Amino acid sequence: MDNHSRDLDISLQDSRLRGNVRVRFAPSPTGPLHIGGVRTALFNYLYAKKHRGSFILRIEDTDQNRYVEGAEEYIIEALNWCGIPFDEGPGKEKGFGPYRQSERKHLYNEYANLLIQSGHGYYAFDTNESLDFHRKDHEEKGKTFIYNHHNREKLDNSLTLSESELQKRLSAGDPYVIRFKTPVNQKLVLNDIIRGEMEIDTNILDDKVLFKSDGMPTYHLANIVDDHLMKISHVIRGEEWLPSLALHQLLYDAFGWEAPQFAHLPLIMKPVGKGKLSKRDGDKMGFPVFPLLWRSGDGERFSGYREDGYLPEAVVNMLALLGWNPGTEQEIFSLDELIDTFELERVNKAGAKFDPEKTNWFQHHYLQLQTDDQLVIGFKNLLDSKRVTTSLNLKTIVSLVKERATFITDLWEQSHYFFKAPIAYDEKAANKCWHEETDKVMEAVMMILKETSPFVQEHLSDKVKSWITDAGIGFGRVMQPLRLSLVGEMKGPDVFAIMEILGKEETIKRIKMRLVS
Repeated sequence: MDNHSRDLDISLQDSRLRGNVRVRFAPSPTGPLHIGGVRTALFNYLYAKKHRGSFILRIEDTDQNRYVEGAEEYIIEALNWCGIPFDEGPGKEKGFGPYRQSERKHLYNEYANLLIQSGHGYYAFDTNESLDFHRKDHEEKGKTFIYNHHNREKLDNSLTLSESELQKRLSAGDPYVIRFKTPVNQKLVLNDIIRGEMEIDTNILDDKVLFKSDGMPTYHLANIVDDHLMKISHVIRGEEWLPSLALHQLLYDAFGWEAPQFAHLPLIMKPVGKGKLSKRDGDKMGFPVFPLLWRSGDGERFSGYREDGYLPEAVVNMLALLGWNPGTEQEIFSLDELIDTFELERVNKAGAKFDPEKTNWFQHHYLQLQTDDQLVIGFKNLLDSKRVTTSLNLKTIVSLVKERATFITDLWEQSHYFFKAPIAYDEKAANKCWHEETDKVMEAVMMILKETSPFVQEHLSDKVKSWITDAGIGFGRVMQPLRLSLVGEMKGPDVFAIMEILGKEETIKRIKMRLVS
């Protein structure tokens, strides 16, 4: 081991004594970041910030065959959009880099050789054909082939070779992998912050490949070495990595390193039925499973929460409650409140069912918290995309219709009649509210409107309602046909507020159009 590695070993122990929290999110750049990955990043972020620690991004790109161009940039952009940027990682060097595993290849061979030297690893020269033969042979006998203490001394590896034979094969360049030599007859006690204590019989474990014949480490070796050298104090990751915990603990023991604390998060489940939430579920049921829009190399398009109009605060709040329970009835949390409240001990073991409707509930709440000025910006962009030009007061319109809106696009659905006069009228509503005398009633209303000044909501309301009362006409016989004339259907805010925004000329024009339709 070189001096740099020894220094890191010493500083690791010092940091543990100081209680310095360092967590990492370590995705593979093999495509877009699933919301399950975003939740893992979020829980790491919350834990780090709660304990005034560091949130690190490490790109695990050792499998270059699965590398996807643009995936790393997507991951970083997604974290930034969610408001959970990393403290350390690519482009944010803090002395523990490089932060891409492909740039750390020189380290892993050294540590694989340390395991060889200590007897915790061995060279295996078995060919793929040989291993396939053993698997098929076991299957025919109704057994499962596992490369471990049962058979490793009968297979083609350094455990069965003399030192001279081994050196001869290595010098000849015979292809090999390095396997971990799993201890025999041990009861391994594992601790997980979320799942508690677990006991594993090492005899059921296989001797995993740690270093491949192409000179690259497997996930297991690279993961342990990087977590150690980056002084990671807590490994917070998905449940799918729970079966790897025994091997990882054994590797820490083999190196003589103190292991970080582990916490394995529950899966995010489908909205209906069993199974892990997948991108296909989103396609079928019409909701995103990715934070941002993603276009694959073959032209396939996957929607994202950002492009579908969701606010990042809503997405973060939703994800935080997928598997975590604050212990109270509170459901709305700002990011700061999440940081203050979050505890790994309150994360559930069972899978968390994804609920698209609940996500929209969060979205509606956070849209209502936006100021009218903030909403106007998004609304103006929407109008521009529809090539709608107007001199109307957008802030007033937004303030009138936003209560019924969940997305910016809903503002248009709730207010389009302000910008375009109705050319058709709801047939059911017309049959219900428009009678023989309605034409005369509307003509009378127009006369009142022509004489009303100023043409503002309160004054209009007083004038028209006073006339209705004096004339002894039911309010419904006036207000419903009036709304139908202005909007085209029975929806919208206060009729007199609509009139004020439209102005006298447009209001009267619309009533006339309804009379002649």
